[in-house]
Amino acid sequence: MSATTVRQPRSAARSPGPASVRAFTVDWRPLAIPAFRRMWAASVICAVGGSFSVVAVPTQLFTVTGSSGAVGAAAGVSFAALIAAAVWSGARADVMDRRTMLLAADLGLALTYAALWLQAVLGGRSVPVLLVAVAFQGLTYGTVLTTTGSTVPRLVPAELLPAANSLSSLVRYGGSVLGPMLAGVLVPVVGLGTLYLFDAVALLAVVWAVAMLPPLPPLPPPAAGTQDAANAAATSSGAGGISNAAGTAGAGGTEGARGGGRGSSAAGWGSSAAGRMLAGFRYLAADRLLVAVLAVDLAAMVFGMPSALFPELARDVFGGTAGGGPETGLLYAAYPAGVVVAGLLSGTFTRARRHGALVAGAAVAWGIAVVLVGLASELWIALAALALGGAVNCVLSAFRTTITQAHTDDALRGRVQGALTVVLVGGPQIANLLHASASAHLHDLTGAHLHDLTGAHLHDLTSAHLHDAAAAGVLYGPRLVICAGGLLTVVTVAAITWAIPDLRRYIAPAPATAPAPEPEPGPEPESEPVVARTSPAPSGERVSSAPASRARAGLR
Repeated sequence: MSATTVRQPRSAARSPGPASVRAFTVDWRPLAIPAFRRMWAASVICAVGGSFSVVAVPTQLFTVTGSSGAVGAAAGVSFAALIAAAVWSGARADVMDRRTMLLAADLGLALTYAALWLQAVLGGRSVPVLLVAVAFQGLTYGTVLTTTGSTVPRLVPAELLPAANSLSSLVRYGGSVLGPMLAGVLVPVVGLGTLYLFDAVALLAVVWAVAMLPPLPPLPPPAAGTQDAANAAATSSGAGGISNAAGTAGAGGTEGARGGGRGSSAAGWGSSAAGRMLAGFRYLAADRLLVAVLAVDLAAMVFGMPSALFPELARDVFGGTAGGGPETGLLYAAYPAGVVVAGLLSGTFTRARRHGALVAGAAVAWGIAVVLVGLASELWIALAALALGGAVNCVLSAFRTTITQAHTDDALRGRVQGALTVVLVGGPQIANLLHASASAHLHDLTGAHLHDLTGAHLHDLTSAHLHDAAAAGVLYGPRLVICAGGLLTVVTVAAITWAIPDLRRYIAPAPATAPAPEPEPGPEPESEPVVARTSPAPSGERVSSAPASRARAGLR
């Protein structure tokens, strides 16, 4: 090796060329970072072996009570607890060691599953006990979701966040398919109680991975005039590192370059929990880019997530049985299958830098896919549209999370992640309520039209008559609601993107690399300008402006 040769960071050295097959398959680059690799491997175990309670809890409640009302009550308790935990833990994650928080939350979740196993072994049939356990499950899981989201940017450099988030989506949705399927097979063999025990044991892998992390205390505010030193540290640290005990930037040192500790004084250190939460909401509301990202994501979820109508759609349009059947199962499986396929091809999009345009474009594509689902008169068309929607939502999820992580000061990242968790969890719940209510009301409005077509009143129509109406191209009930939701998604996202151009103009900062050697004498090669956070943005384009947003929010 010559004296002028510079060793490139692993992430840069392993970047495949455009013609490489690896550029079109799973982007594994974040797994070169030991801390993230351990956490991701543990999440693989937990996504399958730790998701059995999704089936076990409602099954046990229905067995004990014989009523779906108890199952709905448990879902409501879990949702309320999760939302409360997301807001509270987001504020706590900004002022205490995040590894400690994750360790406590994962241990609490494992103990909750162990308690559920114990009550099942003892033959417990107490609904209040089950509801209390479900509440603890929601509290601990909400804390895990929020704290993990604010921890990942401390483990991987900014340029690898899209790949890291797509890997997480691949595991989450893959586990949501395989876990319940495996649980359904195991229930008659080992019983419900053993499923809880499997969940508790699987979580021990996550506890181990979190325990192996370095300390992750809040980043101290940078001293005045140290920006050059921070940039130098970002250049020299390399992509393989992780945060040190002092909580400085890791994995490429990008926290220093981005000014990850800039908002430490705004974090409300020493203030009350309510004050910290309020400061976080002010910061979020004052940042136009973050507002646009969350608004686009919420619109796509609330207006364009028609999963509540799948049973009705399967029965009335695709000729399925009233009690559920293969058609219903396929409709529910198509969306996560599309997410998994996109995750397996994540190399095709994780290296892109126009994150804002990709978020808006993916949300519009999702709305169009939903419209195709509503228009479909054949099951295979609906399944293909849902799979396509899952694929574009994988892109939306990866870059939505990346923007909120990379654009936010580390001192406020926990609270912003808590708001994101509320959107992620609350959006589908609101969508279920809106879609189901709209479909029920539209039955009366479409009855007269269907009466002209079939000669029978709506409530007297059989599934066969409704299926024939669908084949004839008649939009009614669930199909009309689904189409309207998809169109509303497209219109709303387009309006948000037009009203807040910061989103479509946002470009991720250029990756931090080692300094290049002195060039040989000769003409300089031409190259396209690169938009970086530390450089002025070209006309019409936008890079992160977290300090200005914080100033508008009144945070000093």
